[in-house]
Amino acid sequence: MAKLTSSELNNYLWGAADILRGSIDSSDYKNYIFGFLFLKRLSDVFDEEAEKIEKRELKRGVSKSEAQKIAQDDPDEHQFFVPKRSRWTEIRKISQNIGEGINKACGVLEDQNPTLEGVLADIDFNSNKLGDSKNRDSVLSRLINHFSKIDLKNSNLEDPDILGQAYEYLIEKFADDAGKKGGEFFSPRKVVQLIVEILKPKEGMRICDPTCGSGGMLIECAHYVERKKGNAKNISLCGQEKNLGTWSICKMNMLLHNFPDADIQKGDVIRDPKFVKDGELVLFDRVIANPPFSLDGWGTEAAENDGFGRFRYGIPPKTKGDYAFVQHMIATVNNNGMVGVVMPHGVLFRGASEGRIRKALLEEDFFEAIIGLVPNLFYGTGIPAAILILNRNKPKERKNKVLFINASEYYEAGKKQNRLRDEDIEKIVKVFNEYKDVDKFSRVVSLDEIRENDHNLNISRYVDISEPEEKIDVKDALKKLRELEKERDKAEKKMNECLKELGYE
Repeated sequence: MAKLTSSELNNYLWGAADILRGSIDSSDYKNYIFGFLFLKRLSDVFDEEAEKIEKRELKRGVSKSEAQKIAQDDPDEHQFFVPKRSRWTEIRKISQNIGEGINKACGVLEDQNPTLEGVLADIDFNSNKLGDSKNRDSVLSRLINHFSKIDLKNSNLEDPDILGQAYEYLIEKFADDAGKKGGEFFSPRKVVQLIVEILKPKEGMRICDPTCGSGGMLIECAHYVERKKGNAKNISLCGQEKNLGTWSICKMNMLLHNFPDADIQKGDVIRDPKFVKDGELVLFDRVIANPPFSLDGWGTEAAENDGFGRFRYGIPPKTKGDYAFVQHMIATVNNNGMVGVVMPHGVLFRGASEGRIRKALLEEDFFEAIIGLVPNLFYGTGIPAAILILNRNKPKERKNKVLFINASEYYEAGKKQNRLRDEDIEKIVKVFNEYKDVDKFSRVVSLDEIRENDHNLNISRYVDISEPEEKIDVKDALKKLRELEKERDKAEKKMNECLKELGYE
């Protein structure tokens, strides 16, 4: 039988969105679709494992009833044990108060698997968002029937990562709506890929995203290691996310990508950093993030009383938390580590406390590269962004220098969003690796020159992409003007003669 392809699954999930359309806000679609996808996936894999376990026990000479009991009832035999009440066959039997029944199935599933604690709790299948009880039962019944038609066993998937890809497909599809509603800006995969290609994570590394969202940056780091023929299981993926709904999606995303050991924590990273050991911040080899742009009310009171020494370079303004996240990232990277972070362009030139922080970071020689991107790359916001690459251990030849890359002309235009292409990523990464000047694209600038510019990092100061103005020879221009005036006079004289012949004075 033909296996389920990525495009087929994506279309199927989009069909689930059609069922929800008109019942709830589109920004909430993903929570319910992800919930059903996750429940069906766990149940199908459990059934698949149970089949294999039963066959194994029968070969050992165990009776059929005993083999079935081991396969169906022994939690130690399964990566995720799905209690009977949470299995898809039982969910399909619920005919009334379906939302309440699914909520209970989710609760039992979480109780049995500590790894899943809180993952499904944020999805209320009995919510009034789905309408009154009658409408709610109708919508949920249709969704159950819809998901019953696809087989999500491992043996039926064309690609082992198909579920993770489907997650990313839906997150991207609904990112614009979520951004408009809650200020969550999904990081386009190509932007994430660009940062990861520059950071070059390797086996054995500890990697953290302090504002991890749905986990795309961490997953891309793992995929990069795989593309380089490394073992992605041999890296530590850690993340923290403030939004509980997004945190649960991240947990599901990690599990569907087969990274069950990823450590994803809940909480506000500025007010309550979770990766702490013996009163000290845990240090990482790579820290990567796309924090919320210029966040208001980010936690100045916490920064002023911070017990971890994260804000030694200064306290950012209350209404713009950009440098709070940057300083947290620097404080959590080890002495050989690198940081890749997406920031609004304002951090490059704004003054006051931000200017003082920027100056201090420059004088500590953290900045390795600044990459300017085209506007309208991110869902939910059209403002242009810059990527800051910070390094605690810059190569000797790069010390006291910063590479500026103006990539604002390199993209593919789209109706809603602009996009980076593979060739754009390749060009940027190549120039970063070679650390060289390219006309109208990149320039290596000394710290002395940056000091002369009052520590202003505005990219256009250092990489001018404008076309030079054409020089005008004034004498030659006047000569041409006089010739044109003579031609005009001749034409006017001829026109007057013609008018006179026609009887007009």
